[in-house]
Amino acid sequence: MRKTSVFKKGMMLALFLFLSVSFVALSQEVKVTGTVTDPAGGPLPGVNIIVQGTTTGTITNVDGVYSIEVPADASLVFNFIGFQSEIIPVEGRQTIDVVLQEELMSLDEVVVVGYGTQRQEAVTGSVASMRGDELSEVPSSNVSEALQGRVAGVQMSRTSTKPGSEMQIRIRGTRSLNASNDPLVVLDGIPFAGSIGDINPNDIKSIDILKDASSTAIYGSRGANGVILITTEKGQKGQTATVNYHGYYGVKSLFAEYPMMDGPDFVALRQAAGQFTNTVDEFDDVNTNWQDLFYSSAMVTSHDLSVSGGADKASYNFGVGYYKDEAVIPGQNYERISFRGTLDQEIGDYVRVGFTSNNNYSVSNGNNMGLYGVLSMSPIADPFNEDGTTKRTVNMPLDEQWVYTEDVVNDLGDAWIDQDKAFGSYNTLFAEVGIPGIEGLKYRANLGLNFRTKNEGEYTGEGVFSSNPTTESTAMVANSLTTNWAIENLLTYDRTFNGKHNLNVVALYSAEETRYNRSHMSAKDIPSDKFQFYNLGHAQGEKTINPDNQDYSVSGLMSWMGRVMYSFQSKYMLMATFRSDASSRLAEGKKWHSYPAVSAGWNISEESFMDNVDFVNRLKLRVGYGQTSNQAVDPYKTLGRLNMRPYNFGSEYATGMYVSELPNDELGWEFSETWNYGIDFSLLRHRLSGSFEYYVQNTKDLLLSVNMPGTSGVGSYMANVGETRNKGFEVSLNGVIIDDRNGWTWEAGINLYSNNNELVALSSGREIDESNWWFVGHPINVIYDYERIGLWQEDDPYLDILEPGGNAGMIKVKYDGEYNEDGTPVRRIGSDDRQIIEVDPNFQGGFNTRVAYKNFDFTAIGAFQNGGTLISTLYSANGYLNMLSGRRGNVDVDYWTPQNTGARYPKPGGLTSGDNPKYGNTLGYFNASYLKVRAMTLGYNFDRDGWLDRTGLNNLRVYFTVQNPFVLFSPYYDESGMDPETNSYADENVAVTDQMQERLLTIGTNTPSTRNFLFGINLTF
Repeated sequence: MRKTSVFKKGMMLALFLFLSVSFVALSQEVKVTGTVTDPAGGPLPGVNIIVQGTTTGTITNVDGVYSIEVPADASLVFNFIGFQSEIIPVEGRQTIDVVLQEELMSLDEVVVVGYGTQRQEAVTGSVASMRGDELSEVPSSNVSEALQGRVAGVQMSRTSTKPGSEMQIRIRGTRSLNASNDPLVVLDGIPFAGSIGDINPNDIKSIDILKDASSTAIYGSRGANGVILITTEKGQKGQTATVNYHGYYGVKSLFAEYPMMDGPDFVALRQAAGQFTNTVDEFDDVNTNWQDLFYSSAMVTSHDLSVSGGADKASYNFGVGYYKDEAVIPGQNYERISFRGTLDQEIGDYVRVGFTSNNNYSVSNGNNMGLYGVLSMSPIADPFNEDGTTKRTVNMPLDEQWVYTEDVVNDLGDAWIDQDKAFGSYNTLFAEVGIPGIEGLKYRANLGLNFRTKNEGEYTGEGVFSSNPTTESTAMVANSLTTNWAIENLLTYDRTFNGKHNLNVVALYSAEETRYNRSHMSAKDIPSDKFQFYNLGHAQGEKTINPDNQDYSVSGLMSWMGRVMYSFQSKYMLMATFRSDASSRLAEGKKWHSYPAVSAGWNISEESFMDNVDFVNRLKLRVGYGQTSNQAVDPYKTLGRLNMRPYNFGSEYATGMYVSELPNDELGWEFSETWNYGIDFSLLRHRLSGSFEYYVQNTKDLLLSVNMPGTSGVGSYMANVGETRNKGFEVSLNGVIIDDRNGWTWEAGINLYSNNNELVALSSGREIDESNWWFVGHPINVIYDYERIGLWQEDDPYLDILEPGGNAGMIKVKYDGEYNEDGTPVRRIGSDDRQIIEVDPNFQGGFNTRVAYKNFDFTAIGAFQNGGTLISTLYSANGYLNMLSGRRGNVDVDYWTPQNTGARYPKPGGLTSGDNPKYGNTLGYFNASYLKVRAMTLGYNFDRDGWLDRTGLNNLRVYFTVQNPFVLFSPYYDESGMDPETNSYADENVAVTDQMQERLLTIGTNTPSTRNFLFGINLTF
């Protein structure tokens, strides 16, 4: 018995010692190292590795390698955007290599929502996101070009084809009549005070676009027209130093020449019109292509070099970029040099500090060089003298025109310059402090310091561009400076309770101030071309400092904001925001405005009753309501305005002041209310995903310049009157059609949206503001003109009544008057017959597709729109290039003759209004539909095995891109062969600038569109 007892005690002691040793071994920490790769074996840098249940973690370096000390019984959680998470027990191991599997069309990506981030599955507002690598699929000079056609509900319209130009951005339509409709741009957390063209697209890591009021309300009045959040590239903690280079070089060719008549066609036109005969410089057997003599070869190139890395508690990224774009117009180009840097440093356990700095210097040349002087030249005029030299001018029947050729412009030297130089520096500094003892609570201060200066100068020497060789030289200089500071104080509480309740609370106080001043001076008769615009004090002629061209303003904004985001088990989400803004631009007692926003989401796919619905991976419903406001009018509008007018007082010259704009001490906020409804889904193991949204937005108390009657002696005053409405839908679909089948992958996406804009009310109950082309019940942007319905024919009745003195072959327009009992019209056609013609498209959108086979990939990206009206001043009367008289160069058109009665264009030499065919502007209205492939790219990614590894390169990619390869389904392209996208505002690049509202976009005689062929290389080492 005793032996048995001793044996039992010995066994118990041994078991105790064994368990104790095991427990101690498991409780000890081990150093775990390994490599994280993708399914193809490529390293994944920046993978987050966390010890499950703790905040302890690390990330992989550029080679996918990590190292971390953990308890031997811990589990490691591996997370990386676009890949499925992995949880792996350590079990005492010292080496753990992990292969992460891609999560197709993942909805777990983190998106920026303003003063914070959310998983995409938890977003309750309308937010669209794009990664930087997606933007780079369309090489471009600025963000707006790269975004065109990529995001539902975001309309990018081209305002110019000059190098370096920006696009007009409208998020869910046009709201305001006089206030700005441009969205707010936020760069690295601070509202951006510069031009969007100042941001290098290659520095961008991601773009998140907030579209509805529940999302934008957190930015208050600045977010009234939507918000574009831009996050730039940053380093990663623990990352070894990595150098990246992205560059391309391309040649540019004309997309199409402007379709002007050649010599034989122009001779026939002049004979048909019977109004003019040849001058001493014109000959029927001459056929001069003036565009061919004028256009030059052009190129575009971009180079970006950056270095990024980090230590255990720090990360950095510094980069420099160079971009140059040449036009096919001689002397016209754009250059930009950019420099950026970021630094993020942890100090101890609770403090983080850092900065981001974006700087750029740009030079634009030759932007005042237009094409009208080239296109209006007679194609039967000989540009050369008998000795082969170029003539200075060419005579046409009623015009003497300076001769524009590439050689002539290039030989001008100092006799012509048009140059804009701009420098911008946009800087954000931050400090963040975690509050000890309160998990998830932290305070952060953001300070934005921004500076932008622009210097403009123009000089045109004596007789240059003029038919008169003694025309005085002219020069102009303008300088502007913008400074802006912004301070934001943020208190954030972010905590998850019991693994179910996630709560994020943000409180903010912010203030900002912007100062702007501009000076402008012009002079005549500069004594030497060498002076150009650099010292106008030497001018021997008139010097002008026009008060209307000088400006100075100071404006400020102060804000309080609170937001709460709550999520329960990732099923039910709620977000509520309340913000108050005070604007210095508005009247006393009206400066403050407060507005709420709330949104909710339901992830139906997380419910238990969806467990057996295998084909649905994600299904979420969203609804949101919010108010936003707009104070984007010029400062001092509450004070009225005095203008100056010179006059003779007896024998003295005097200057008087008069009231041109009345003050308004009741001027307040313009505000909008928006309802947004959305559904997000992901099906078939995330191979098909998308969203559908419907919204209604009502904007009231419009900031509108109200015209006064002439008898008042005052032109206008700014007031809160009128109402607009925007409503529409948006659809986005993305799919993986083939997923790595024998090396093949095929992905595709499409977005489609429609916005219905309506002017609901004007001031004082008026239905019509004819001078501004605003009509209640119609969109803001319309044409108010006659509607062409064809051409009058010989046997058409009522020509003598409707168009007294008219002729067969003239333009026939719609008649809205009454008729007599016998069916005859009661009057002639007049101004009452003008129609309201809508210009907005029925719907629009974009598409993209990517096909890959092993290391090769092919990408195509395009945009489309249906319906609407395109205005081409090339064909209209105000362009003075379709006079159909033979006076000067004419666009190539199919015109009416007795033998060609089915033509679209009127009889040459017929009834005119001024110098053009009567109702000639109607000839410039086209169906605006088109489908345009914007870019096609073929690329190759080299394997890291073999020679690439030996060179020290981590990644190498080469590609070839064709931009603007072709256009389909465009009536305008079918007529002209030209790019159907707009290139001007209505008061630009046109002979007569006051016949249309300047807010409308047109195709004018701007720099021609090009088709570009680019070769690029991306490498990392």
